[in-house]
Amino acid sequence: MAHNGIWQPRYTLTNPIVNRLMEIEAARAAVDANPLPAVVLADISRRASIRATHYSTRIEGNRLTLAEAEEVISGGGGIHPGRERDVAEVRNYWEALTRVEEWAADGKPVTEELVRRIHAAVMGGRRAAPRPYRTGQNAIRDSVTGALVYLPPEASDVPNLMREMCAWIRSAEKEGVQPVIIAGLAHYQFVTVHPYYDGNGRTARLLATFILHRGGYGLGGIYSLEEYHSRDVQAYYRALDVGSHHNYYFGRADADLTGWLDYFVGTLAEVFESARQEAALYALSGLTVEPDELRRLDHRARTVLALFVRREHITSADVAGALGLSERMARVLVAAWVSDGWLVVADSSRRARKYSLSERFRSLVVPADR
Repeated sequence: MAHNGIWQPRYTLTNPIVNRLMEIEAARAAVDANPLPAVVLADISRRASIRATHYSTRIEGNRLTLAEAEEVISGGGGIHPGRERDVAEVRNYWEALTRVEEWAADGKPVTEELVRRIHAAVMGGRRAAPRPYRTGQNAIRDSVTGALVYLPPEASDVPNLMREMCAWIRSAEKEGVQPVIIAGLAHYQFVTVHPYYDGNGRTARLLATFILHRGGYGLGGIYSLEEYHSRDVQAYYRALDVGSHHNYYFGRADADLTGWLDYFVGTLAEVFESARQEAALYALSGLTVEPDELRRLDHRARTVLALFVRREHITSADVAGALGLSERMARVLVAAWVSDGWLVVADSSRRARKYSLSERFRSLVVPADR
């Protein structure tokens, strides 16, 4: 339902939802109170991002295993005859997730252009150009029976619905609506409008991730909400199916979204509690708080720093694979990091130039017994 050009979602903050929001806040505060060393945080975050990539694409039918997805992300390539589309989906989602985290860190506002760029990255990687909204109907049918499951709004209504959704998100942020609520409702509305022929579910989940990170609920990227959706994908779809009719105009346009929010907030509370427990385990292990030199590194540098947990040297190709960049851009970043003094050239061979941590940074992040 729209009012003055802004979507007006209907929902109630029930006691169970409020209690779950309080649990999320408690877990968030606990994680913030026990900051992890950069190398540990980066390693946990990378593994969580790999799971997020795998499970979000798996929800949409991707056939790669978690191990195969990690191989693709790490640049190992791997040959998967007949599954080239699966490989591309994983690679593109990884790059899109990286972009989303960058945009959130930069504090970019939610605009139609940003949403289009998220979808473009999902479909074609970080350098893909935004695509137009669908120009025809995109009915959702049961993959087994062919029965009609959901009939989205007509293509002619999509541009206005997308403008209204983005306007509501910005308005809700200004009004101080809890970011978790905004993320959940944005997720719902995007898949309800179904603005594209393909990639709607993946884009909706990334949009929710963006809003959570931008609103201060990223926890350093150490959790995978997608993994929890995938654990019971039918429950995920049932929660989204809030209308009494399969047609958008007779079921979901003005539906009460309390049930979906109950699912979304409850799931996120479980995810945050799991992240809190993982962070607590590292805190109990006696790891010291990281020094200022590590704290000053941005999220890309922290991701690359984690590579040194398992290896002595890295190459620009390793950096490209970890960050979802072209090798040319990776070389530019590495050169800057060498200039900053935390990376040094270990092998100057032009064909396979290798880099290692500087002596100072090595003493900060690499266990003494390694």
